[in-house]
Amino acid sequence: MDDIQPRLLTPDDLELFIAEHGIDAQIVPVEVETPTVPAAAAALGVQTAQIIKTLLFLIRDLNPFVMIASGDTIVDRRALADRYGVGKKQVRLADPQTVARITGYPVGGVPPFGHIVPVPVFLDERIRLWDVVYGGGGDDHTLLRVPTTELARITQGEWIDLR
Repeated sequence: MDDIQPRLLTPDDLELFIAEHGIDAQIVPVEVETPTVPAAAAALGVQTAQIIKTLLFLIRDLNPFVMIASGDTIVDRRALADRYGVGKKQVRLADPQTVARITGYPVGGVPPFGHIVPVPVFLDERIRLWDVVYGGGGDDHTLLRVPTTELARITQGEWIDLR
C-alpha cells in the first residue's frame, strides 16, 4: 500500500485553485514542451528573466521551502543557508519524488502556488523588475501568467536578494 503514488495535480487543478481564490492569473497552454526556462521563454517570446522557476529546497533533509527565482538567476544555496542560519551543505534541492509529494506537481511544471503542502516561500528580488512573470502551469505544456504584485500577494513570500 505504501507504494501507491498519489495522483499528480494538473493545469486544470491549478485553474480551479486560481478561480476559487480569486487570483489575477491566467493559464497559458503552449504547443511545445517547456520543461526549462529557455524553452518557456522561447515559447512565449519573452526574456528568460521574465520566466520564474519554482524550486523546492530542503534544510537538513527535513524542512521544505520554495524559492521562486527569476529564470536567469543562479540560486546560490549560500544565501538560503544564511537566511536559515545553517551551513550551505545543509540546504539541498529536493528530488523529483519529494517535489511531487509536497507541491503535487511534476518537476518542470511546478507553479508558484496551489501546492498540496503549504511551505515557506522566498521570492527573488529580481522578479520585481517585471510587471508580469510566467511560471510553471502544472505540466510541461502549460505556463502561468501572473502579475508580480499578485505573485507576492498570493505566496506571501519573503523577498530575498540572491546576488
